[in-house]
Amino acid sequence: MNCQLLASKIQQLQPESSTQDIARLCLLLSNVSEKLDELQDERNLRAAWSEVGLKLQAATDQHAAMTEELEELASSDPEQFSRDQIWVLIRAIKVQSQVLQMYVGQPALDV
Repeated sequence: MNCQLLASKIQQLQPESSTQDIARLCLLLSNVSEKLDELQDERNLRAAWSEVGLKLQAATDQHAAMTEELEELASSDPEQFSRDQIWVLIRAIKVQSQVLQMYVGQPALDV
């Protein structure tokens, strides 16, 4: 299966999707599926789609929580950061790494 065929299948299943959403789903699905040909079967496609949706939602929720913590941290003096504040920064890097990994398909940074 190629990207064009995958995009066509996504368009059939969700005709209201924008071009950007279809392209994003093609990328995410291709990164989580070892054998793209298996996505020709609608059940496999829906299962992979559900898996991607759950991972993306979890990453989005983590990102939102980290954004709030980082906004609080931004009002602090970096020279006076406590250990907890440094851990906030490290967790933020890890969350960003997880989101990036979904799109790039590379292993997440192990912090």
